Amino acid sequence: MIIFNALGSVFSIVLMISAGFFLSHKGWFDEKTSQLFSKLVCNLAIPCLMISQFTENFDKDKLLNLGGGLFAPFTSMALGYFVAVIISKIIRVKEGRIGTFRSMFFVSNSIFIGLPVNMALFGEQSMPSVLLYYIANTTFFWTIGVYEISKDGQSGKANIISLETIKRIMSPPLISFMFAVILVLFDIHFPKFILDTCKYFGNLTTPLAMLFIGITIYSVNLKEFKFSLDMIAIILGRFFISPVLILILCNLIKTPLLMKEVFVIQAAMPVMTNTAIVSKRYNADYEYATISTIITTILSLLAIPIYMLILG
Repeated sequence: MIIFNALGSVFSIVLMISAGFFLSHKGWFDEKTSQLFSKLVCNLAIPCLMISQFTENFDKDKLLNLGGGLFAPFTSMALGYFVAVIISKIIRVKEGRIGTFRSMFFVSNSIFIGLPVNMALFGEQSMPSVLLYYIANTTFFWTIGVYEISKDGQSGKANIISLETIKRIMSPPLISFMFAVILVLFDIHFPKFILDTCKYFGNLTTPLAMLFIGITIYSVNLKEFKFSLDMIAIILGRFFISPVLILILCNLIKTPLLMKEVFVIQAAMPVMTNTAIVSKRYNADYEYATISTIITTILSLLAIPIYMLILG
């Protein structure tokens, strides 16, 4: 029964993505629509979801008990980065792609795709674990990940520790998470109409994100795509090495079941969408990053049910 419920959640995700694909084919959605959906999810829906869910479902004691869950994501990503460095040298990734390859290998799309997927699979109770993984993921991406990508481009290298880095880490989802934590810790309550508004906007997170993926998949011409050795390595990093690393760590430190399941699904998410944006910013190979993001997004539809079966 658990397996059928999990597969049912996956089918629900596939149907929403298929709707985005079909409506793109019909001409309803285009590139501008996908950019709009991306902004709405990251800057409105997810922040509202954080505030509504945390203030409704958490108290001070529950929040203080969450801190220990940061060890597994931070440790697994650090190990994933070192594995990425080793593999990039073994397979001799093309010059100008090395840093981008490493970033894509060990960092996942943990909030834009990861949050709605976990909400669909495990329900609202998965959000705290999703956010713990997100904190580690966004920290690694905007420090080591961006620094590695910047080495591929012709412009100056990014500083791992800088004011710009801090600004990028402090994204709307993370700021809203911190704000929600403050509200809970200091027992601050908003009027019901404000929380209801946040809840309505928060409920847009999953459908908008899934429609975005459908639009993205429709936009790529897979006939022009050819698998290369480094692309295969990225796929292995995203859907095998990263999930296995965190699964082993969670079993070693006896992480609670739901948290372990969420961490594994988060680690098996596709390449982070911001990778292509940052690659373009530093004059790196952003087309390589873009096609890797799209291919891993498509393949995640196969990886998610496989891991749900394993975890189930």
